Amino acid sequence: MNSGIDHKFEAIDIHELLPQQEPFVLVDRLLWFDDKTTTTTLTICADNLFVENRFLNNCALIENIAQTAAVRLGYYNKYILKVGIRLGFIGSVRDMKILRQVRLGETLTTTISVLEEIMKMTLVDAVILSGKEVIATAKMKIAMSEMEIK
Repeated sequence: MNSGIDHKFEAIDIHELLPQQEPFVLVDRLLWFDDKTTTTTLTICADNLFVENRFLNNCALIENIAQTAAVRLGYYNKYILKVGIRLGFIGSVRDMKILRQVRLGETLTTTISVLEEIMKMTLVDAVILSGKEVIATAKMKIAMSEMEIK
């Protein structure tokens, strides 16, 4: 599933790759895509729905991981398969470790690595960093739909 396309990933409008739309978008940019790895960023701004008392609500970290997986699927569908964006659903979250709360103004870098793909299920290992500091880790299972939304 290598991209096979010479893209400047950061030039891609993230909204073209996601089924989610504002104000529920929890990724800003695609940094990397290849067969096994996808990396996105998210800068925590005051208008983010999940910011409470200058901190990001921890549940947003799960959605950030899921949306990084959605960006992976969206990129693959749009640029490799040349089809519309498809929905994915969180099947499970395991081994979630949140090491500290994220503060307003921080930029997160989220990387998912594909561990397994079986039929329409993908298991990923996720790491969220702020700079070089690990903020959270988890394993997430995502179920893919055939339904195109765009």
